[in-house]
Amino acid sequence: MKVRHVDDTMSAAWDDYLASKPESSFYHRYEWRRFFTEYFGKETVYLAAVDADSSIRGVLPLVRMQSLIFGDFYVSLPFVNYGGIVSDAAEAFDCLISEASSLATSQGVSHIEYRHVGQDCDFPCRTDKVAMLLDLPGSVDDLSTLLGAKRRSQIRRPLRENPVVQFGGDELLDEFYAVFARNMRDLGTPVYAKSMFAYLLEHHCENAKIVTIRIGDRAAAAAFLLHDETRVEIPWASTVREFNKISINMLLYWEVLKHAIETGRRVFDFGRSTVDSGTYRFKKQWGAQPIQLNWHYWLREKGELPQLNPQNPKFRLAVTIWQKLPVAVANALGPRIVKHLP
Repeated sequence: MKVRHVDDTMSAAWDDYLASKPESSFYHRYEWRRFFTEYFGKETVYLAAVDADSSIRGVLPLVRMQSLIFGDFYVSLPFVNYGGIVSDAAEAFDCLISEASSLATSQGVSHIEYRHVGQDCDFPCRTDKVAMLLDLPGSVDDLSTLLGAKRRSQIRRPLRENPVVQFGGDELLDEFYAVFARNMRDLGTPVYAKSMFAYLLEHHCENAKIVTIRIGDRAAAAAFLLHDETRVEIPWASTVREFNKISINMLLYWEVLKHAIETGRRVFDFGRSTVDSGTYRFKKQWGAQPIQLNWHYWLREKGELPQLNPQNPKFRLAVTIWQKLPVAVANALGPRIVKHLP
């Protein structure tokens, strides 16, 4: 077994291997490498463990994050919910870990973050995050029955306001971004640039979609969906706070779940959450089940695990200040910061 540094000539073999691995995500596909390199301008290293016949037995995509504020490190994979090693042999897994560790040492980075789903290894591990997945029933009526009377009542409440639900593409981008950017400011979190979502819609048009809900002449809720043949994921969703009192978020998720069922998908991915957080409980009420995310860390020096997230007390003051910024200012500054956060 040996490890090869993958280039575009191996892209088809890379994707063919992943197609046979249900534990892989669509973020592992080679086309997403261009998202990291072309849009974000990141250095990437894609590694493949191959056997004596040059057949791929495991893969590891790495993206390097470099900034003066947040440091220099590798992530598999940043900005998205899934990454890490996909392999079908322990030897392949170990070879990829060894090659990545050697690379990190030679490059002088502080750490590698492996966003594994269930995999185990000897590195220090964070286990506070889970993915929330719902196995979809065969029909919308079956879903309604599973949710029960209380949830159905919450979903019906916004219908009194005559909402207009629309699924589409870039024609809905401005409305989506207005809702999303304001909500991110309110949370104290730097926002991605609108151009990032435009890039995804252009380059992943068959697998990306926007949904908006308007009440009157205003967008009250919006979400950005990514999907493959069997799964729909909702990585970015937001509501306008003044509409939360009418449970607009319940209607938003009902509509995207309906859409997933009606388009023949089998799994709905609510994204990752911290165990027992408010978002965790919201997703669980829909029937979503937690799937353990094991984020392993190779550390150049012993110490605490990296905590580059808003829950870190070190960033509490920054979050408070950010929440007070005008939305236009937050939208201008946010993309310059968030591209350095994994």
